[in-house]
Amino acid sequence: MRRPAEQMHDSQQHHPVRGVPGLHFTAVDFETANGFRGSPCAVGLVRIRDGREVDSFYTTMRPPLGFDRFDPRNVAIHGITPEQVADAPRFGEVFGEIIDFIGEDTLVAHNAAFDLEVFESSLEVSGLDCPGMRCLCSVSLSRATYEIPSHALPQAAAEAGYELTRHHWALEDARACAAIVVDIARRRQEATLETLFGSCGVETTELASWEGIRDRESRATRQVRAFAHLFDSRIPDIDPQSLPDLMRWQDEGRNPQVSAEADPQHPLYGHHVVFTGNLGIPRAEAKKLCARLGASTSSRVTGSTSLLVVGDGFEPSDMSDPEACEPLRSSKARDALRRRDSGQPLRVLCEEDFRELIGAEWPQGLAPLPAALSNATAAGM
Repeated sequence: MRRPAEQMHDSQQHHPVRGVPGLHFTAVDFETANGFRGSPCAVGLVRIRDGREVDSFYTTMRPPLGFDRFDPRNVAIHGITPEQVADAPRFGEVFGEIIDFIGEDTLVAHNAAFDLEVFESSLEVSGLDCPGMRCLCSVSLSRATYEIPSHALPQAAAEAGYELTRHHWALEDARACAAIVVDIARRRQEATLETLFGSCGVETTELASWEGIRDRESRATRQVRAFAHLFDSRIPDIDPQSLPDLMRWQDEGRNPQVSAEADPQHPLYGHHVVFTGNLGIPRAEAKKLCARLGASTSSRVTGSTSLLVVGDGFEPSDMSDPEACEPLRSSKARDALRRRDSGQPLRVLCEEDFRELIGAEWPQGLAPLPAALSNATAAGM
């Protein structure tokens, strides 16, 4: 629920900040229920005018319907449980309040791409219009200014003179983000948000507006569509260990030895497979599946690579314009495409095609829902 203003400003009273005339923005921070960006369960917003906090907004919420299963790993980080938000409004019901609070402000977040992607995916799966947003990244600002070993929020906030005592409480994290921007503006003697970030070479991240259903969803949302049931709290008997974490860099894991018992008739047999981008299963697990079915794997593209599996919501249609497709801009993908264009027999697969090649060996928990159940889920039953 939204906290009364007198409670919301308690933290600020412990962290007084000298003003910077002309510095106006709103800081934002989200917490999510699971490893999909479109599962916000809390948001904190802090409005800054002339370098000082003048208002704030905090609320917990239920994530969008169908993407509202709480991953124990996320709960362990932020402490928000499904029971605590059982009676809270869903994201779509509080979005109007959020956007009213932001108004015409430019947002600032400590990892702007993540917070904008939370907005984007949450609006997509909620079936809502997007008014368009712009956001600047305080991580990039910190890296351009502070000489510290880590630019994670607690360390950057400490350098700014802000003691972050409740990390992963969205409102406190938003305040810490704001404190970093105000401190750096004061150090650099820059009065406006635009000149401050511009002087550090930090560009604005934009989320374009849209109305109705988008012709093409974001890569984060496309990625989860095939196994969305894992995130749906209405679907019973989902092992929490099967919930994919799509926000963190996947560990390569070792390249296992090909099974001597693999079926030579399997379509993966004899292939040499490389992975890039986040998949719905850990990359190490995907490599084990390949080895069991007679395919070798590598952590980099080589002259023997015959299959590149691309995650991050990549679709075959993206091949028409590789430069415009973020998943294809990884170093592995660029190398693979160069080799393919030079004549190396190499195919580029999306995760769905890879899953079809795996066939019955694909982990049961990640298999697509039967059509009847999938249709019932989509209909909100």
